[in-house]
Amino acid sequence: MNMSNETNTRLQAKFNEGVTEVKALIKHPMETGQTKDLETGKLIPAHFIEEISCEHNGEVVMFAQWGVGISANPYFSFQFEGGKVGDKVKLTWKDNQGQSETTVTEIISK
Repeated sequence: MNMSNETNTRLQAKFNEGVTEVKALIKHPMETGQTKDLETGKLIPAHFIEEISCEHNGEVVMFAQWGVGISANPYFSFQFEGGKVGDKVKLTWKDNQGQSETTVTEIISK
């Protein structure tokens, strides 16, 4: 888990006409394990997000399993029905090296 005050995840949730749109940008290398270090010529170890989930009021509204096919610093968005201005949305990811992060944001009006 990220123990510093600096977050690697930017999270936004906006409510509009019964639908909440969530947007996230995660600072992560998403290394495949097949890239060589230019200085040493050795392979850079795989380092990628494996699971990502989002909860609204304790209910999972999005879950995904990722792999090495996702680009570095991934951006993604999705929508779910419901929610209201002021509700909390929690996004959690974990990677193949045991790192994880949880970010919480409040739903705002579009």
